[in-house]
Amino acid sequence: MFRRRAKIRAMVSGRSARMLSAVAFAVFLFQLTAPAQAPQPETKAPAVDSSHTGVPVLVELFTSEGCSSCPPADVVLQKLDQYQPIPGAQLIVLSEHVTYWDHDGWKDPNSAQVFTDRQSSYETALGVKELYTPQFIIDGTQVGQIGKLRELEQELNKAKDESKLPVRIGEVTLDSSNPAVLRAHIETDANLDKHNADVYVALVLDHVESQVLRGENGGKHLVHVAVVQQLTKVGKLSKGKSFAQDVQLKLKPGDDPKNLRLVAFVQESGPGKLLGAAVRKPVL
Repeated sequence: MFRRRAKIRAMVSGRSARMLSAVAFAVFLFQLTAPAQAPQPETKAPAVDSSHTGVPVLVELFTSEGCSSCPPADVVLQKLDQYQPIPGAQLIVLSEHVTYWDHDGWKDPNSAQVFTDRQSSYETALGVKELYTPQFIIDGTQVGQIGKLRELEQELNKAKDESKLPVRIGEVTLDSSNPAVLRAHIETDANLDKHNADVYVALVLDHVESQVLRGENGGKHLVHVAVVQQLTKVGKLSKGKSFAQDVQLKLKPGDDPKNLRLVAFVQESGPGKLLGAAVRKPVL
């Protein structure tokens, strides 16, 4: 049973903010250090634009509503998604809720074993000594922490400077005969990397709110963005080959298509380095 925890300090000091060299990231920090400590609902729409020309950077946050250190990281993910503070980058964020906090007084309604397993795979691949929340994984190769925002900024900029494989998501639509089914076409350019890779699609909720009744966050109203509902490996991308495939995903009961986005990404097996990613909203 996973019981290892790391308590990452939530406070972002003025000194830390002054250390950030990028103006855009400083603006992000200003927004982050607003007086309210708990996540608040955002009024601005998420930054999901299939025409975005920035270099895609995949930011995965492993989190849990049962972990008292996680709400500040959830806020960071919201700000990265909303303000896109790295010039020249398109930050594609995923909130993946793990299960190993579910026995500590509160079962996270967004948690799933697939995300715990994915984080465990990163633990092995990246040589991380233990699982903990909150944990950021950037492009499958870098570990980020909210207590080290200067390093997080550097890692995001480093990922932006890596060349990426073009990934394209065709029009995302609801099946006319079955509105509970989402359809899209995924394709990539030829894989010039030295390794074979896996192609994933993630069905993601733009915005989720939860009133936590028990556990370490008991009494708190939490807000999440980009909460992964389904993460599916849809194919392989071999060296020197391209990928093209139609995909369909069945929505969960109650899922509002207006609150969905589809993320497609290509990643070396392991999981390893991200090769490319894209995000698109359904056409309604």
